[in-house]
Amino acid sequence: MKIAFTGATGHFGSIVAEALLKSVPADSLVASVRNPEKAENLRARGVDVRQGDFDKPETLDAAFAGVDRLLIVSADGDNDTRIRQHKAAVDAAVRAGVGFIAYTSVGRADSSSLFLAPVHKETEQFIRESGIPYSFLRNNWYLENEAGSIQAVQAGAPWLTSAGEGKVGWATRRDYAEAAAAVLTSEGHNNTVYELSGTPVTQAELAAIVGEVLGKEVQVQQVDDAAYSSIMAGAGVPEAALPIVVGIQRAIREGALDITSGDFAKLLQRPLTPLSEGVRELLKA
Repeated sequence: MKIAFTGATGHFGSIVAEALLKSVPADSLVASVRNPEKAENLRARGVDVRQGDFDKPETLDAAFAGVDRLLIVSADGDNDTRIRQHKAAVDAAVRAGVGFIAYTSVGRADSSSLFLAPVHKETEQFIRESGIPYSFLRNNWYLENEAGSIQAVQAGAPWLTSAGEGKVGWATRRDYAEAAAAVLTSEGHNNTVYELSGTPVTQAELAAIVGEVLGKEVQVQQVDDAAYSSIMAGAGVPEAALPIVVGIQRAIREGALDITSGDFAKLLQRPLTPLSEGVRELLKA
């Protein structure tokens, strides 16, 4: 059985690769990457590295040839670009006769107010319409997304947020990647939707965990969206990105990431990595 995964040199895909190599032979793996030269470490370990560029659909046909199970890791970029790229990947999977698609989606993709959700909702629909059995891995939020805030707190800044009492199901990127690897390497996942969420906590609760790790009290500064945008601009966030960072805070405040589910631990067959442990790893980086 051939298992392929896209984005193999990215933050997420590289962890998926490590997880897969622990449980299946390297020669059964296909790493689809835009720039194969960046994946020489995988090739050296026996993984079949192929060029697969979402912007060049003809490369995807070769990248997915002979593949039984495929993980499509969602791409970066603006919504229109991502939708086009994801559609190209799904269409190529159909042409290649892929037997199963796992896709990294987002929590409650079909109903979420999160600005990312429309891309994932459309991509899920592409996959459903393809007729290929699927598993949607609706990832909540990576703890690593808060690295900047955690490092700022370490440097003495308060924990800044406009999310109020909104909760987030943070978990480490490694846990999400290992859950994806579990779906790729085990049976019983056809046409499934997994809401992958850690135990939801507020910004203040996460800040307290960071404080415990650092051994100090962390002040939480709750502001409105306008103030948050202004402070983020002053911290160097590009103007084009300000609506995105503010939109994330607003969506959290509205409960978009307050999702309770047992799917995560069920796939991992172990408890999730404690947030305190994840914070320690981020502070080492």
